[in-house]
Amino acid sequence: MTDPHALTKELDHLLEEYRERRAAAGERQRRIQAISATAVAPRQAVKVTVGVQGDLTAIEFPTGAYKRMTPNELAEAIIGASREAKAKAMESCKELVAPMLPAGLNFLDLIQGKADLAQVLPTEPPMPDLVREYVDSGRPGVAGSGLGVSGG
Repeated sequence: MTDPHALTKELDHLLEEYRERRAAAGERQRRIQAISATAVAPRQAVKVTVGVQGDLTAIEFPTGAYKRMTPNELAEAIIGASREAKAKAMESCKELVAPMLPAGLNFLDLIQGKADLAQVLPTEPPMPDLVREYVDSGRPGVAGSGLGVSGG
């Protein structure tokens, strides 16, 4: 029979890993919320800043070029600069999030709601054999050393 202290030690290790990942996720969340990007329309007619969701947070007119534009041209300049800024913000977000995504999960598909998470996430969480045996049987494992990792 496996040493019950080994199970306790392994569970403590898993709990500590979870706490570290949770703290890192909180920090990543704060960094995502702080993302913004700026773009300038041609002729510097307008400069816009957007948040990570594409919400407009600032509009500036760095030159007097906007004065020579028709309302339609100015509207197109604002919309175009907003789209460019949003794309930059999304790229910054992708750089933060993509390294943590499961293999096969596309960042853009995820944020657009097109990703099928059931296809990329394992049916069972990966865990050390010792813990898996305990979860399955309710008692410490009896097979081998039990320290390998298994998952679905």
